[in-house]
Amino acid sequence: MSTTGYANAQVGKVGQWLAGNGFAYESLDVDKSGVEIIKVEADFLLPICTALYAYGFNYLQCQCGIDMGAGSDLVSMYHLIKVSDNADRPEEVRVKVFLPRENPRVPSVYWIWKTADWQERESYDMYGIIYDGHPNLKRILMPEDWVGYPLRKDYISPDFYELQDAY
Repeated sequence: MSTTGYANAQVGKVGQWLAGNGFAYESLDVDKSGVEIIKVEADFLLPICTALYAYGFNYLQCQCGIDMGAGSDLVSMYHLIKVSDNADRPEEVRVKVFLPRENPRVPSVYWIWKTADWQERESYDMYGIIYDGHPNLKRILMPEDWVGYPLRKDYISPDFYELQDAY
């Protein structure tokens, strides 16, 4: 556990649980809604996500890619929720994995939360993040022969794209 570089970051309930169970992560500032955010290295994503699932985070509400800016890291973000009966405000946590722009690879969490299927495919299609172990990692929005990743901030739109005959 570390809060290096985030002097104001408070370790929340989930972070305390992870630290108490020997998991390496970094606490980031909470978001404006008060949701705890933790930073995880790609190599530790699966063990930490498996532990969070066992801890009760049974719903992956959102997985998305984020581009921190041209020349900066890409981020694979996971918003997890504990869904249970009679919960007025379910517990939430956000997990972020910062990845190098040149080779953005991270393990797929599909085998923990099946809802990651199309969400990881979209992050792959739009940002070029490779989800190792995903059962069907291929483009989902862009044509299969599209070159580049349209939501990267350094993406240059082609002047022309020839549509293929659909028949």
